Amino acid sequence: MEPQRNFDQDFARFLMYFQAATPAIGNDYMLLPIADAPLPIYRERVYCYELYHQLRAEMERDPGRANFPYSLGGEVDKRAHPIMRGLDIDDAKPDLLVHTPGVMGGNLVIIEVKPVNAAAAGIQKDLRTLTAFRNRGRYHFAIYLVYGENERDFHRTRQAAVRFQGQDEERRIDLSLIDLYWHPEPGRAAERIGWND
Repeated sequence: MEPQRNFDQDFARFLMYFQAATPAIGNDYMLLPIADAPLPIYRERVYCYELYHQLRAEMERDPGRANFPYSLGGEVDKRAHPIMRGLDIDDAKPDLLVHTPGVMGGNLVIIEVKPVNAAAAGIQKDLRTLTAFRNRGRYHFAIYLVYGENERDFHRTRQAAVRFQGQDEERRIDLSLIDLYWHPEPGRAAERIGWND
């Protein structure tokens, strides 16, 4: 039988990895240069793959890694999962999962990522996914990570999230279950920001 985990302690350890990984993401992963284009553009998948790489590197460097029994998965497809069924979980492929594969009691954190200029529909979908994984998927924590330097766009994203929750009569979005982080630029760690700050 699996020993009882202290999920708060495990999440604190994960946040150490997260805080070390985000400043290591270079500019070309935040804003992708495009040939013959005047300006680089945000590409969520490029950023996510580099975040995955940096997180794995931090996890592997940790001498206490044996006390952190989770794996990091990118875009894990939940379509065939016998338990992860229902609204906003069916067909979900979260950007990152930190979990113990095959053990429902080992679901630590789900992460969804969006650039600061994300469309409203994408923001709403991610918030529903995060809420569903916290409620039905038994994940103990959820992170919504917004990256990019435009402060006005970041505040627009945050305001849209609060508005979506307020308009959500079906209660499919619950921001109290989701930690918001903003990663404004390379060389700087993502920081936790309150939804109503």
